[in-house]
Amino acid sequence: MGIDLPLIWAVIILFGIMMYVVMDGFDLGIGILFPFVPAKEDRDVMMNTVAPVWDGNETWLVLGGAGLLAAFPLAYAVILSAFYLPLILMLVGLVFRGVAFEFRFKARAGKRRWWDAAFIGGSFTATFFQGVTLGAFLNGLKVVDGNFSGGPFDWVSPFSIFTGLALVAAYALLGATWLVMKTEGELQQRMRALARPLVWAMLAVIGVLSVWTPLAHEAISRRWFTLPNLLYFLPVPLLVGVVTWRLVHTLRGDGHAAPFVLTLALLFLGYTGLGISLWPNVIPPDISIWQAAGPPESLGFALVGALLIIPVILMYTAWSYWVFRGKVRHGDGYH
Repeated sequence: MGIDLPLIWAVIILFGIMMYVVMDGFDLGIGILFPFVPAKEDRDVMMNTVAPVWDGNETWLVLGGAGLLAAFPLAYAVILSAFYLPLILMLVGLVFRGVAFEFRFKARAGKRRWWDAAFIGGSFTATFFQGVTLGAFLNGLKVVDGNFSGGPFDWVSPFSIFTGLALVAAYALLGATWLVMKTEGELQQRMRALARPLVWAMLAVIGVLSVWTPLAHEAISRRWFTLPNLLYFLPVPLLVGVVTWRLVHTLRGDGHAAPFVLTLALLFLGYTGLGISLWPNVIPPDISIWQAAGPPESLGFALVGALLIIPVILMYTAWSYWVFRGKVRHGDGYH
């Protein structure tokens, strides 16, 4: 039996996307939460919790995109053709967010509000259009003879708009629990208070998507609700309930790291549910990873580079988070 290179690359890309959601999700969430924290000093603390690591977090987005091009060129071509507009808007949001990171601390007091607005708008825009793209991807793409055959606005639908807003709520919860872990005092308590309704919003989002997606797609309904699959996948919704209960409990107590870890677990379970719904298709509804894969020679050559660079990225990420572990307080500054 030979090595299944498309399967290995699918795992690498899925891992890269998940790492991006985890790593960049909480700093996008901080931008989404900015309007709820008007005090300059508190906003400084919020940005300083991610200032040393935020730009490295987006490495995983680059890895996912480059891996898709190298391993599944058909999927890369179709997905970019289908989602040019939302992906461009997402990148514009990331640019505004990144520029705001660099210039906010250097701006005069009277001009800082403009960079705050850029940070808020960029974070919301990038998050929303990531979610819109995900929703449109789940709805499926029209492909004829290996080319995208849909229109430039096929990505706009009630479902995709809902997933865009859903991801805003998810990242906001991730940002709030990150700040519970990294801050203290009044700001930490405010984040606890903001996180509690966001937990219920997140649970409602998972519930709506769990009903809406099978109703809209018969293949996904069969995947989840026929035996024996129903028994195999039943632990996923059960674990969602358990993790949500623990998350609410820790937010009412005095736990610091536990809310963030449990939020990560909740996101991972949601991500797992999406993976179960789509697998093994890389272009929904019916183009699999094996059909979209590039030549074996290309997959093997690119895999050598990936296996060299991914451990370096993981070590650098772990080292940076270790160096800047601990609480961030007023007066601290990494900018």
